[in-house]
Amino acid sequence: MSAAPSLGACVRVIPCLDVRGGRVVKGVRFRDLADAGDPAELAARYQSEGADELCLLDVSATLDERGACAATVESVRAVLSIPLTVGGGVRTLADAKRLLAAGADKVSVNSAAVLRPELVTEISRAFGSQAAVVAVDAERVADGAWRVTVRSGSTATQRCALDWIAEATRRGAGEILLTAVERDGTGAGFDLELLRAARAVTCVPIVASGGARSARDLVRAARCGATGLLAAGMFHRGEVSIAAAKLELAAAGRKVRP
Repeated sequence: MSAAPSLGACVRVIPCLDVRGGRVVKGVRFRDLADAGDPAELAARYQSEGADELCLLDVSATLDERGACAATVESVRAVLSIPLTVGGGVRTLADAKRLLAAGADKVSVNSAAVLRPELVTEISRAFGSQAAVVAVDAERVADGAWRVTVRSGSTATQRCALDWIAEATRRGAGEILLTAVERDGTGAGFDLELLRAARAVTCVPIVASGGARSARDLVRAARCGATGLLAAGMFHRGEVSIAAAKLELAAAGRKVRP
């Protein structure tokens, strides 16, 4: 299954808030996490700067065997009017319902969906495919393919990432949040080969994640079929503004929201 993104569709610039213990953190390949600020304060700032959406991921929820903190979601939603995707520790339909009630517009599932793919179908049927995001943490292996990792990138599986993306699409996922594990936090740029391969097996929107350092990286990912462009560190550190990123995307012929 393949579908090129419509040239008339806007690409979305999406800052990501990785949260642990109620604080935004950032590391490299999901490790060595350092404090980056208050979730609500950063959310308000990014909205004012022109972010199209926001992604909030509780990076320790699965490892701690708990759900994402609803109080953090509520504090972010209180200052936010743009769409909000929330993930971390979602194991059941009840977990998804709790996060949507707290203010999420979309719920991202990862580890639990790999173990029990029916979860994707359940969320899609209950709340609509637009609310069902499947996060895929893909790690390149020796033969050049990609395998799925779970538990915040700490545990490798034998699942082919591309096969899982195709299955998740069939099960009702409305969006794929695709992270190249080995590039996360490195500033090495998105894995463009992975994005092109994923684009060939799914017709739903793909959010590119893992490795952005510059606006040029966002442009390259958009050219490879990503319609959502997620970044964290470069925005947190002020190296690239959302406005500058959108200007470069527009200059490259990509439609962006003002």
